[in-house]
Amino acid sequence: MRDILIAGGGPAGLAAGIRAAQLGLDCAIIEPKPAPIDKACGEGLMPAALERLEALGVRDIDGHPFAGIRYVDAYDPARTATGDFARPGLGVRRTELHRRLSQAADRAGVERIQGHVDQVDQRASHVSAAGHLARYLIAADGLHSQIRRQLDVALEPRRPSRFGVRRHFRRPPWCDRVEVHWGSRGEAYVTPVGPETVGVAFLVPDGGRFDELLDHFPVLAARIHGAESVSKARGGGPFEQRVERRVVGRVLLVGDAAGYLDPLTGEGVALGVATACAAVEAIAADAPHAYERRYRSLTREYYWMTGLLLEISRRRWLHGTMIDMLDRVPPLFDGCLALLGGRARN
Repeated sequence: MRDILIAGGGPAGLAAGIRAAQLGLDCAIIEPKPAPIDKACGEGLMPAALERLEALGVRDIDGHPFAGIRYVDAYDPARTATGDFARPGLGVRRTELHRRLSQAADRAGVERIQGHVDQVDQRASHVSAAGHLARYLIAADGLHSQIRRQLDVALEPRRPSRFGVRRHFRRPPWCDRVEVHWGSRGEAYVTPVGPETVGVAFLVPDGGRFDELLDHFPVLAARIHGAESVSKARGGGPFEQRVERRVVGRVLLVGDAAGYLDPLTGEGVALGVATACAAVEAIAADAPHAYERRYRSLTREYYWMTGLLLEISRRRWLHGTMIDMLDRVPPLFDGCLALLGGRARN
């Protein structure tokens, strides 16, 4: 009987598998889709994410470095604020990230099984899922986790739903940072993912077609006018997923399955990897319930800062005030970035 079954082979699931192998645990990942798997994503790896990936042996990722974050008023190109990371982040196509994680899992000897987990049977000494047995199961099956639904630990969202849509354009990056355009419909993110390619993602409360959303961000629209689209629009959401608890018997929820607020701060990959590794380490220590406290410690600043920015997002009159304040006090912006994705929290 294996030590761990992992439901889901996205970044969180692969990270769990690699960490389990590092700790000498027998594990297998169950995932229905072949690698690499694409997903609507802002595609900016913050320094904390890169640090955690390096600890798993995932290095030399093909991407485009960025120095920090630049906030832009969606209607006034002169109204900006710039924040710096202590070390660069990296713009990476989601498929490239998944490919590199998959290769690291293969090097670590992680077994992967093509299949789908929708039901988990828990017993006193083990769990059963998709015809396989293990002492524990890690649910890394994403934002709309079926395992979370089966365990009946989901809570109602507190905020209106938000959705995202992403597309890539062939155009040299015009900024050495990830740009966040603050507009009346939500935010637009511009991430350099290559020397000739940028990714553009919208985060809005009510969804919509990419071209229609672009009309609400005139500064950005002028930047990419005439650029060739090199990918189809891909969407995701609703994002907010509240969870009552993340350890249910012998099942531990990680990554997006463990709860999520919004992609606004770009920490999804870092938190997915961090929570996956924390769950594996709790199992290795034969203290799975310790993971609940560890999860709260790892995500406290993310939930606090993301909640604050969501409140600002909903109040158009605050956008300019925030940008002006951060522009006048650059160390404040740098400090906020350090609290978020600028460093890995232990």
